Amino acid sequence: MGRVLTSESVSAGHPDKLCDAISDSILDACIDADPFARVAVETMVKGMADESTIVVAGEITLNEDQEVDFEEIARKTAVQIGYDDQAVGMDARRGGNCNVITLIGRQSPEIAQGVNKDMGIDKDQGAGDQGIMFGFASNESEDIEGLEGSYMPVPIMLSHRLTDAITRACRSETIPWIRPDGKSQVSVMYENGRPIGITSLIMAVQHDDLANERFGGDTTEEHRYIESEIMNKIIRPTIPEIMITEETKVVVNGTGRFILGGPYADAGLTGRKIIVDTYGGIGCHGGGAFSGKDPSKVDRSAAYAARWAAKHVVASGLADICEIQLGYAIGVAEPTAIHVDTKGSSKDGLSDRWIADRLVEIFDFRPSSIIDRLALRKPIYARTAAGGHFGRAAEKDGGFSWERLDPSIIASLR
Repeated sequence: MGRVLTSESVSAGHPDKLCDAISDSILDACIDADPFARVAVETMVKGMADESTIVVAGEITLNEDQEVDFEEIARKTAVQIGYDDQAVGMDARRGGNCNVITLIGRQSPEIAQGVNKDMGIDKDQGAGDQGIMFGFASNESEDIEGLEGSYMPVPIMLSHRLTDAITRACRSETIPWIRPDGKSQVSVMYENGRPIGITSLIMAVQHDDLANERFGGDTTEEHRYIESEIMNKIIRPTIPEIMITEETKVVVNGTGRFILGGPYADAGLTGRKIIVDTYGGIGCHGGGAFSGKDPSKVDRSAAYAARWAAKHVVASGLADICEIQLGYAIGVAEPTAIHVDTKGSSKDGLSDRWIADRLVEIFDFRPSSIIDRLALRKPIYARTAAGGHFGRAAEKDGGFSWERLDPSIIASLR
């Protein structure tokens, strides 16, 4: 008997993703000014009827001669995403009735002591915090058009495709009535562990008031039009034809209308979409979010490293599925634990313990080594804020280093 797995994604204009984008844009600016910057930034947004507010708070340590305009970055990021009109949910332009509050301190000297090389108990660069991080990979996507090489769960990848299409349509104005906020949710039927089709596909798309602008106040006609346009211009061009069957249930804007959106309709916070960021609920997530954190924070860098290692295990043919858990102690460089779970899919009788031992031999999971090997001291993070942090190896998708397969590593694992 088959089973159904479901994942969701949200567009770049979703309030939580807006906050992730602001936090990561500030991180990029700091790293551009000082590659060794220490950054932990949280953002909150909320729109009201007449004004909006962006709050940026956290700890940032830069070289003394470097300055970053946090307010300008926050405003620019929000405007680029599409929030330049209070009617849409926020007008972040200067003079646009948007307040920006910055509450920025410096990194705690006790944390810095544990992270700085040659300081603290461990003289190597220690982890920036205790915690557990997970990496996941599966080969289920390799038979789906356009997903080859992603080694990701299919539901989250298809969900990302849909919300990315919403964002592109909004920014390019190819569908001029689309507003920035949006969501998708895809449920996929599996048989014998392989995806065979979509059982339901749900989309929420923020839009202009087309009923009054085009249809004489008729909201039913408005909904029919939006449903048809989304089906023909977003869903069909985006989802592989083989995945949509006669039984696929499609729901567009289930409440009927979605005009009021963005920060006006829902407050946003950094790090509130961590399952969207990772594997869509298929595979575990550790205790921390990613956005707004420099790579000395293992919440981010070790999660990237674990994903990189898991992807190599699956790509090398050792298993169909691989999940890796890493544990860290603050101030300590070496992981306190590594666990591998192939969900019974390993090949040739290989044990999960054997695979874990091979990973320890091949991969160096100390923070400094992860940062160097994956070239993480670069302003690359704003690109991760929407569309997921994983499954994006191609340059058009971000070209993230932790998604690139190394043939020499694959050969070593085999």
